[in-house]
Formats: sequence, structure tokens, C-alpha cells
Amino acid sequence: MSKAFTRETDTDEDDDVGELPSVPAGGKNYITPQGYARLRTELLQLIDEERPKVVEVVHWAARNGDRSENGDYIYGKKRLREIDRRIRFLTKRLEIAEVTDPSLHHGRDQVFFGATVTYAEEDTGAERTVTILGIDEADSAQGQVSWIAPIARALLKARVGDVVKLVTPGGGKDVEVLAVAYPRQEESR
Repeated sequence: MSKAFTRETDTDEDDDVGELPSVPAGGKNYITPQGYARLRTELLQLIDEERPKVVEVVHWAARNGDRSENGDYIYGKKRLREIDRRIRFLTKRLEIAEVTDPSLHHGRDQVFFGATVTYAEEDTGAERTVTILGIDEADSAQGQVSWIAPIARALLKARVGDVVKLVTPGGGKDVEVLAVAYPRQEESR
């Protein structure tokens, strides 16, 4: 059958396609207060600003006649589906979010969620620093890792001076925790 005669659906089936990883089964969706605020701001911006603008363009384009060749209408409808998919995704993630303030651990030398950890690889001596954050807020380009990442799983609960085993698809290696830092309460707000 020609694609022209098929109907696109707006179901929830493709909600997470191309999105961030899912929360592990039985796990919680840990997130910092700042990460929660960013997701909430994005959700409100989509609902209050972007979606109404696109709806207005689609409505205007629909009144202009032939919808099958109307680019504003076709791409506007596509953008509406993308916005609605993102709104559903953000709504679901915020509903299950477990807001955890890492500043509560300030001054401790044990690794918990929200810690910035400096570690050294035992075999090469290479030092790295990562911040352990939520699935929806970690940005590897900024040295942030999700709490479900292998390095985060290895480091969680370790203390400064501990050597832990990092298991990766390429094999295992030992890493030593050199430093642990948390934001101060006033920095985290």
C-alpha cells in the first residue's frame, strides 16, 4: 500500500524512541534539584510557548487549502507530534523522579549520588574526574555520568583511598578513589 494512504498515529508506542535511557527495572529515577528544575522548565516552555506557536502555524496553514502539498501544514503537524512526544516523556519522567540533594553529603569522603569523584586507573595512572548525576541530566561532554553507568556503579559507596573494580565490555580494571566532593548547600540551590 502506498504510504500516502496510511495513517500516522499519535500513540505512546514511540515515546522513548531516540530519547534518554530508561530507568532500570525496580530502580528509581534519581535526579538533583537542579536537574528536576531544568526538566520542569523545558516541559513548561513546550506547553506554554512552543506548542501554541506551532498550533497557530498549523491552523493558519490548514485554512490555506490543499494540505497535501502545504509544507507549513505537513512539517507543522510533524513538529506537533515531536513536541507532544517530548511532553509525554518529560511528564512521565517528572512523575517518577526521586529528587535527591547531593549537598546533604557535603564534607563526606564516601561516594553517593551527586558526588564529584576523582579517581585514578591503577594500570595507567590516568586521573579522571566525573560527577554522578541522574539519567536525565548527565552530560558526558561535561564530565558527568549517569548513576547507572559502569563507572558510577563501581564508585558508589566507595571511600577516598578505596580501590574498586570497574567492569567494562573490554574487561575489568582497578580504579582508586582519590577525592570526593559535594556542592555546598548554598551552591546547590
